Amino acid sequence: MKLDNILDSLFMTGGFSPDNFEDLFYPVSAAALAFLVATIVLYNVQTRRLAHHPPLLAMQEWLFWTGLSFFGLLLVYAIFKFYFIFVLATLVIGIGTLVWIRFYRFPPLISAYNRVLRREQYLSQKRYRTPEATIRAKGKARPKAKKKR
Repeated sequence: MKLDNILDSLFMTGGFSPDNFEDLFYPVSAAALAFLVATIVLYNVQTRRLAHHPPLLAMQEWLFWTGLSFFGLLLVYAIFKFYFIFVLATLVIGIGTLVWIRFYRFPPLISAYNRVLRREQYLSQKRYRTPEATIRAKGKARPKAKKKR
């Protein structure tokens, strides 16, 4: 009995619309639009800020394209009244992908990059530890030309 109700709601005639899902339609649509705009703004700000850090920039690009497709699909589903099963599957897959990118795919790459940065910083500090290291060494004096008498 309950399984029939669940299947009926997933494949309801009229799809994902305010008529069929009055409590869920507007919050999901508004959140998808807000997150789509936030994804675009955040990508533009972060790419300028992180231009010199390749792993962080790559993570922002992955999050941008995933967010763009995920939130864009949710808006398309709302506009064209797709079955709710598509909305539900997209929510699960999209959120799962965003979590995977942020917490599983890139942390090892970022920690390796941080080790490289720490090593470079250590070596530069070691190189310039003494004040004399920053002063240019004088070259050998050139022999003066002999004057003709």
